[in-house]
Amino acid sequence: MSNIRILVVIAGIGLIWSCPGFAQGQLDGRWQGAIEIQGTSLTIEVTFTTTPQGLTASIDIPQQGAKGLALKNVRFEAPKMHFELPVGPGLAVFEGVLQDNVISGTFQQGTAAGPFTVKRGSARPAPTRAGEPLPYGSDEVTVKNGEVTLGGALSLPGGSTPAPALVFITGSGAQDRDEDVFGFKVFRILADHLTRSGFAVLRLDDRGVGKSTGNLGNSTDEDFASDVLAAVAYLKTRKEIDPARIGLLGHSEGGLVAPLAAARSRDVAFIVLMAGPAVTGERIMLVQNDLVGRAEGSPEADIKANAEIQRRMFAAVKSNQGWDEVDAAIRRLVLAKIARMPADQQKAIPDAEALAAKTAATQIAGAKTPWFRYLLTYDPTPVLAKVTCPALAFFGEKDVQVPAELNRREMIAAFERGGNKAAVVKVIAGANHLFQSAKTGSVSEYATLPKAFTPQFLDTLTAWLKITNRIK
Repeated sequence: MSNIRILVVIAGIGLIWSCPGFAQGQLDGRWQGAIEIQGTSLTIEVTFTTTPQGLTASIDIPQQGAKGLALKNVRFEAPKMHFELPVGPGLAVFEGVLQDNVISGTFQQGTAAGPFTVKRGSARPAPTRAGEPLPYGSDEVTVKNGEVTLGGALSLPGGSTPAPALVFITGSGAQDRDEDVFGFKVFRILADHLTRSGFAVLRLDDRGVGKSTGNLGNSTDEDFASDVLAAVAYLKTRKEIDPARIGLLGHSEGGLVAPLAAARSRDVAFIVLMAGPAVTGERIMLVQNDLVGRAEGSPEADIKANAEIQRRMFAAVKSNQGWDEVDAAIRRLVLAKIARMPADQQKAIPDAEALAAKTAATQIAGAKTPWFRYLLTYDPTPVLAKVTCPALAFFGEKDVQVPAELNRREMIAAFERGGNKAAVVKVIAGANHLFQSAKTGSVSEYATLPKAFTPQFLDTLTAWLKITNRIK
């Protein structure tokens, strides 16, 4: 659920290949994938070109608005490759293995480290082919909520009778209406499926993203619930929509927002929660640190050190005291990681003390935002107990971000305390946080898996929605 926003400026890259005899020219073309750093996914696209002067390359980092950045000192000496981007304070290094047109391995820049994967060619497209006419209508819309304007898209199944509708609610971090994760456009693909099944779907850009105004970090789930109810009110003005059959679908943090909105308004006819938390953000993030770290193969010492800093930071957020100790702990950890780095990487960091100070300041600033303060301590169970409309909650068996076993029982108990007999909780076998069919559930795996939902998830969701909304 936690999606820490960081800026990674790539300063140099080194790849190790395991493919004897792989010719330079065979690298030509685009390799697309992502890196995962401290819970944040960054899509990367590397393009190789063989020229008379040798091998050249460029890199795109779409989430940071970086496109066509020229890489320097590009060298391929089978099976090793090296290239650099001379910007930023430090050297970024990729070390990976090529197998079946997939390069996977580890990434490190300064103290930031994580797994990466790139695949030859472009990302798997959405189900509808480019240029193919949609079998349904789609409108660009705006939703007003006080001073905030939200831009989005409304897909309409058509037909002579008003259709049931869903408002989609994104997870944490700055998300557009597609909820694009590692090239998997979660909401775009799901909206396409549901609209073809007879449901209208409203997808909105988050506050401050795309065509929406507002400030995401200064807002909380209370504000997002207000946005959702404004979206419901908008749908009630559309003649194509049945006002008695408007529901919500929230993913991850959106699974906190949907119950908040449903508990406040009888205009919400049903809710669907995809990996919606049923415990506080503090509990989620502490367990997440452990599960994600182990799934990615992080050293045990790093997992324990990160957990200790988390506890110190969470205590400071709640008491507004102890920030100097948090700052010092983060600096010590950063400097310790730098000290363990290879000599060439240490030399690429001109001022380790300054980097440690900047890292600490960035993390503390994020922890002091209204969004983080709210998320840390908010207990979803009292609100879940107030939800009286039909509810369907999904958890992924292999989810390491919102673990099924940590949340499932609490959610069932909350629905039971509220007497909601129309609430159903399902665990999808083999599914990760995005409800893909996963191998390990690790975050780094998201980019390598097919950009598709597990059939069990889609079949269960569609069947429940049709029964709930009386669609044959």
